[in-house]
Amino acid sequence: MDGILSIQSWVSYGHVGNAAALFPLQRLGFEAWGVNTVQFSNHTGYGEWRGTVFEPAQIAELIEGMAARGALDRCRAVLTGYTGDPALGAVVLDTVARVRAANPGALWLCDPVMGDTDGGFYVRPGLPEFFRDRAVPLADIITPNQFELEFLTGRTIKDLPDALDAAAAARALGPKVVLLTSLVRPDAPPDHIELLVSTAEGAWRVTTPLLPISVNGAGDAVAALFLAHWLKTGGDPAATLSAAASAIYAVLKKTHAQGEREIQLVAAQDQLVSPDELFRAERVDGFERTDRRA
Repeated sequence: MDGILSIQSWVSYGHVGNAAALFPLQRLGFEAWGVNTVQFSNHTGYGEWRGTVFEPAQIAELIEGMAARGALDRCRAVLTGYTGDPALGAVVLDTVARVRAANPGALWLCDPVMGDTDGGFYVRPGLPEFFRDRAVPLADIITPNQFELEFLTGRTIKDLPDALDAAAAARALGPKVVLLTSLVRPDAPPDHIELLVSTAEGAWRVTTPLLPISVNGAGDAVAALFLAHWLKTGGDPAATLSAAASAIYAVLKKTHAQGEREIQLVAAQDQLVSPDELFRAERVDGFERTDRRA
């Protein structure tokens, strides 16, 4: 019974953090072991919430208990998202090191949750630098949004060649795979959004309609879906991107149809496994070279 260890936030109402990641992992056939960094009543975007931010020592204690059961020895991958404090980051790094020591083939997908283009950074001071300088260089896969990728690389993304350059620069920091989860550029149709994956073997993008909704947790679900399909396909970038993008679009489409603010993972659960609409990945190698010569 190999499993995926997911260390991130939890909300009792709605779907963000582990509440957005664990169910897709399980629905796709994986054992998912959740360690919650916070326990909130709901997403903080509502403006009011209740709950607790757990101390790093508490998280370390949970990991120690799992290790005693032999779970770290059987961990196929570690998935991390929102990290409330740089001190907790040290616990995450130690956990990843222990998992890799027990299972050298284990992967770490790090979602460097820091902020977005609308509001800038929304994490505690020191966390952006922790991700850039310590976490990202050790991760196998990272899944930043556009704002986060720009911070990690010090680059501005205005078009597809910029995005390819930034993704390559992020890979140069250490990770083998970079998934840009939300590429919006002036030179693309305004009613569409793109996801872009960059590896040493090439780069691919998927374009889906941009739905008129604003929800939380979609990025957390995308990271889980990408990791699950990466493991299922044996690391096929195009197939993984297509499957993850198609699934999250189906979830968002259901969410929009039902007029909900929280992503409808349960209502769209069959779409997580077999989406009605399949958006195929398009290889985009050479765009930077072609466009730079023009």
